[in-house]
Amino acid sequence: MQDEPTPSELIKAVADFLRNEITPAIKGHNAFKLRVGINALDLVTRQLALEQGSDAAETARLKLLLGEDGSLMDLNRTLSEKITKGEVDLQTPGLAEHLWQTTMDKLAVDQPSYASYKRELGNK
Repeated sequence: MQDEPTPSELIKAVADFLRNEITPAIKGHNAFKLRVGINALDLVTRQLALEQGSDAAETARLKLLLGEDGSLMDLNRTLSEKITKGEVDLQTPGLAEHLWQTTMDKLAVDQPSYASYKRELGNK
């Protein structure tokens, strides 16, 4: 176990510093590139915070859906193969729900301010 600050705290501190102290002084294309970098740091922070839980939930759904054990990568590969072969489709119980939840979990990391994502969160 490492001492504090955690990797997430360090990344957030750097992103906040760049956002609040450096961004106002940068203009033009370099300002755009700086915002891209800040967005990447924010994304990594969200991924570190959410990945373990969402990966565990996705693995559990896949095990239930496929009736087999394996790593997340292996289970996703198996699901893809079954979809390709036509063995599994949207009529398969649990598949649509699994795909929807997986998409929502990915949006929580990648695009948490996306209007459609926020709307769907409000519908639950």
